[in-house]
Amino acid sequence: MLAKMTSKNQLTLPKAAVEAVGHAEYFEIEARAGQLVLTPVRMQRADAVRAKLAELDLGDDDLAAAIAWARRASAPTSARVAEPSRARKPSKPGKR
Repeated sequence: MLAKMTSKNQLTLPKAAVEAVGHAEYFEIEARAGQLVLTPVRMQRADAVRAKLAELDLGDDDLAAAIAWARRASAPTSARVAEPSRARKPSKPGKR
């Protein structure tokens, strides 16, 4: 099968080639003996998140702080702990 490289180094893979290996969004590319070898990679969402976290150099403490912040920010007002209200004196009958 033939594929043409564009001026921006992009290849369009022939449909038959993609169907033969399954529709993958990512490919591992290896240059071997003057050839480019593409191997489909099936990334799981968790893998993509881990890769991004590693790229940003975020650790477990950073994640825990971000989760705690998000939980505080999204908690409904009624779920937050409030100061106890002062007890009111019972109203007299007929007066409000």
